[in-house]
Amino acid sequence: MSWNIEDARELYGVQRWGNGYFDINSDGDVVVQLRDGDSTVPVSLQKIIEGLADRGSAMPQLLRFRDLLDRRIEDLNESFLTAIKETSYQGSYRGVYPIKVNQQQQVIEEISEFGRKYNYGLEAGSKPELIAALAYMQDPNAYLICNGYKDDEFIDLALRAIQMGIRVIMVLEMPSELPAIIARSRALDIRPELGIRFRLSTKSEGHWAESGGDRSVFGLNSPQLIDAIDLLKSEGFLDCLTLFHYHQGSQLPNIRAIREAATEAVRVFVSLAQEGAPMEILDMGGGLAVDYDGSHSNFASSCNYSLKEYAANLIEVVQQHCDETNIPHPTLVTESGRAVVAYYSVLVFNILDVTRFSQPEEPAAPAKDAHDMLHNLWEIRNRIDRNDLQECFNDALFYRDQVRDLFRHGVIDLRARSAAEKIYWHVCTRIAAKAQLLDHIPEDLQTLQSNLIDFYYANFSVFQSLPDSWAIDQLFPIMPIHKLDTEPTHRAILADITCDCDGKVDRFINRDGTTTYLQVHDRQPGEEYNIAAFLVGAYQETLGDLHNLLGDPHVVSVGIEEGEIIYTHEVEGDSVADVLSYVEYDPKDLEKRFRNFAEKAVSKGKISAKQRKLIVDAYRNGLSGYTYYES
Repeated sequence: MSWNIEDARELYGVQRWGNGYFDINSDGDVVVQLRDGDSTVPVSLQKIIEGLADRGSAMPQLLRFRDLLDRRIEDLNESFLTAIKETSYQGSYRGVYPIKVNQQQQVIEEISEFGRKYNYGLEAGSKPELIAALAYMQDPNAYLICNGYKDDEFIDLALRAIQMGIRVIMVLEMPSELPAIIARSRALDIRPELGIRFRLSTKSEGHWAESGGDRSVFGLNSPQLIDAIDLLKSEGFLDCLTLFHYHQGSQLPNIRAIREAATEAVRVFVSLAQEGAPMEILDMGGGLAVDYDGSHSNFASSCNYSLKEYAANLIEVVQQHCDETNIPHPTLVTESGRAVVAYYSVLVFNILDVTRFSQPEEPAAPAKDAHDMLHNLWEIRNRIDRNDLQECFNDALFYRDQVRDLFRHGVIDLRARSAAEKIYWHVCTRIAAKAQLLDHIPEDLQTLQSNLIDFYYANFSVFQSLPDSWAIDQLFPIMPIHKLDTEPTHRAILADITCDCDGKVDRFINRDGTTTYLQVHDRQPGEEYNIAAFLVGAYQETLGDLHNLLGDPHVVSVGIEEGEIIYTHEVEGDSVADVLSYVEYDPKDLEKRFRNFAEKAVSKGKISAKQRKLIVDAYRNGLSGYTYYES
């Protein structure tokens, strides 16, 4: 059966994890669905990359799609508004975006602008985040929720913002914060608006299960909560407490765990209202998951619920328990970050080189005077049969090891060893192909199949652009962005250019779950071959590091107007001088030191003055160059 686009969609699961935003067109290119006026237009990622190349911008590229960010905010808010309407819920919904998920200026600006129609707010967990938020939060009906540690300077800034008409709510993360807030409030004569974060006993699921439960780092336990209520009463500040907050963790895959936590939380919320606090807001924290692997399951990289189901479940739980106790329905807040920005960014990188372990091509027969071990290997190639694959593999492995021993003892030279290895890998490739036809594949042959995976060397840094892939085994959808109208016949691991054994991606999504290799096309030397990692808008830019001094890649926002691709907000990636300055080098001092060294080489007669100029120019150009591979 011939290969077609439907086969590509099925292999890479693009319609399972793409959420309607990504697809493959008839030309075999991955497309992103962008709004152009009142219609949605498929835009080829390969065409975007070609347009950037024409403009002189090198790989890798981080593509941002403003339209997808807007649509995620829209979908989140509309899901809650629909659930509120359908259930006659008497409260409202106010989303806030936690800045820590992606702190880039463009993200905060876009969320503030588009989110205004929904009174969409921000969450700040540090003083720098608060300062950034205050510059963009000018909607008096949106919430600016302050979590994290708060010193006097933080508290004063939040209080002054309240004075200017911004709805700032300081959430108590630990008991010691409350006396400090009360003291600064009295000193400035500004009444605060307060929330309390509570440690739920309900356990969560997924990578961040420890964010909830008794052993979670932040939040007050039951005795501390009662102590805080008593202090607020005694100090005359109970009327300032309007918000109750809990946080289960990030990427919650199971809706059942979400319902259980919400049930416990609303019970505490009701109890605070019964204590006399004017409770108005129930902040249910983050955790809304992204279906990275497209399995729609309760696996860590997936979720077994839709956005609409998430909203409907939270509304139902809160409504039920408030009605039972005659407590007014609160305004619901979620701090959904990952689910809002994940789709927003796509990392595209090119393949620089390939190391092949599979050898489908016929190797050269050994010369007549070649060592017997090479002829023995060649003889195995001629007798491979389904009935004795294990024996053929055992023999090939034995003769290959014998050849290596002969080389170590100086009996054969490197050319002979190389010829033997080519024959060995060709034999293994044929054995593995025939093993696929067996009803039961022996363990050794299963291991052999995993060893016949090629290395595709990719022009990016895992540690800079996909740190969660390395740190917590996060799955990201990864696939070629072109040539998908032809069948990908090779299996590969992606190795980055960091010269680190951990600098690779070796877990991928496939139709059956996950696999240790990516199906790729045969890439010949010098041929353009581009691959993309999707759903990288959450945390990856924030957590990326400078391993091997590989800095931020080029960034560009992409949209479409009247059928034409529009490039905006272009941000050049880090230069070599940039990353060196991050680790306390002075580029000017480096150049001076190198120039002096070159002058000494001139004085010693090692190079001429003209050669010195060329060498120093090359050094200077290197400082100003991109940290990634430039052709």
